[in-house]
Amino acid sequence: MIENQKLSAARAVRMPTLAEAMLDSLMTPSAATSAVTKAALVVFGSLLLAVSAQFKIPLYPVPVTGQTLVVLLIGMTYGPRLGGITIAAYLFEGALGLPVFAGGAAGVAVLMGPTAGYLFGFLLAAIAMGYLAERGMGRTVVSTIAAMVIGNCVIYLCGALWLANFIGFGQAIAAGVSPFLYGDALKLIVAAGLMPLAWRAVNSVK
Repeated sequence: MIENQKLSAARAVRMPTLAEAMLDSLMTPSAATSAVTKAALVVFGSLLLAVSAQFKIPLYPVPVTGQTLVVLLIGMTYGPRLGGITIAAYLFEGALGLPVFAGGAAGVAVLMGPTAGYLFGFLLAAIAMGYLAERGMGRTVVSTIAAMVIGNCVIYLCGALWLANFIGFGQAIAAGVSPFLYGDALKLIVAAGLMPLAWRAVNSVK
């Protein structure tokens, strides 16, 4: 009895994600939750992530891609399960040899190389962002910033710890974290504007 009450309370805390709210406003409930719709979202998300990995903005001190921004937005928009599946699909596509990683790289070797920690960090970060989204974060500027900071920290931590096996922890921080802080701060600002705007747009058509 007590366990059932705890489970009911946990479910009550969960809030709909942006993708769920958007689909509910555009489709019938059965179509919005169908396997075909979810599969389409996974394909779209993994393709968007692959495209974002190929474009670089030449900013100082290092070029910036939109990859981490897309990863975190996918997690925050899709939720932990669908977001995690989408990033896992992206990694699987790369493992199969499709040129979806940064610079058109592909193959299992990339998933075991120096940057592998960041790639698997994408998966954990998307799940974390999805969990936060289900707790109501991402609907305001402040909560979006807080969630983005957490997501970036997950990616940095996974990436730096793995990279440290190749070049040492100090060098991993210097080469794999510090140069990207400026670019990720810009992405944070973009997300802080996009997510609340998207929520307002979805709520306006309900």
